[in-house]
Amino acid sequence: MVTIRDVAKKAGVSVATVSRVLNNKGYSHEDTKKLVNDAIKELNYKPNEVARSLFKKKSRLIGLLLPDIRNPFFPELARGVEDEIQEQGLHLIIGNADEKPQKEIDYIQTFKQNNVIGIISTRNQAETELYDNLSIPVVFLDRITNNHPSVYADGLDGGRKAAREIIKRGSKRIALLRGPIEVRTAQDRFKGAVEELCNANVDFQVIRSSFSFHDAEKVAKTLFENFPDTDGVIASNDLSAAAILHEALRIGRSIPDDLQIIGYDDIPLSKLLFPPLSTIRQPAYDMGREAAKLLIKIIEKQPLEQKNIRLPVTFIERQTTRKVEENG
Repeated sequence: MVTIRDVAKKAGVSVATVSRVLNNKGYSHEDTKKLVNDAIKELNYKPNEVARSLFKKKSRLIGLLLPDIRNPFFPELARGVEDEIQEQGLHLIIGNADEKPQKEIDYIQTFKQNNVIGIISTRNQAETELYDNLSIPVVFLDRITNNHPSVYADGLDGGRKAAREIIKRGSKRIALLRGPIEVRTAQDRFKGAVEELCNANVDFQVIRSSFSFHDAEKVAKTLFENFPDTDGVIASNDLSAAAILHEALRIGRSIPDDLQIIGYDDIPLSKLLFPPLSTIRQPAYDMGREAAKLLIKIIEKQPLEQKNIRLPVTFIERQTTRKVEENG
């Protein structure tokens, strides 16, 4: 690994001089700067960002907090964030909170110790006190708060779309999975679905669920034990939809002939299931990029056209829903 001493030796200057050029501190002659920069380029030297941040009390690091990295939706968000900030010459530190408040607190402390210049959070809890007193900017991703800028998808419309599509395809006894009550985006999609189901005057049952990988299988078993005549399921996310699909096939239900399933998110796994999952697509990658752009604008003190950015959702028709019969 190339060190700052190697750069100093190559350029024929002291380590202190290299440090001054790297951190743009103090005076350095233009010829000296060129020698140092040429040496950096020739040796392909990568400065230690943590060390630089400790020296300058500022870094090129962004902290990203995810609630559960096992859910494939969140890595899609993270990839969008990462691609955008790398294009801006910044770097990402990712924390996985496992939906545990103490882990979240610990990661916030880790971000602060590394002198991150901003945080993007997808926390599950509704309260934001942990972030309100931070001296660095925070943007919430796939979450909505009153105190901080945010980027999220249109959950109300997503819930309406899911209910509308499953009704249009003939389901009469519908199970509606309600996501975490502390996550407003989950409740938006739930409210949208309830609104549409009530307007259509169809029978439906509400089943509490979470976004947790571990809970999905348990929820699926509970659904069919308690409501065996269900002929349509609107899932809270694609993981729960996948678990329901698996359990339905295990107990001999025919998909989509006597049971239709609509997921939510459109994670990459959805189209690889058998049969492939119909779902509501959230533009996860685009959401991540937009959150990164918003945070960078705040860091650079640029004016914000929008403090809260809502992106549209779309229905993706695959094979867990029946085809709509064309009239005429």
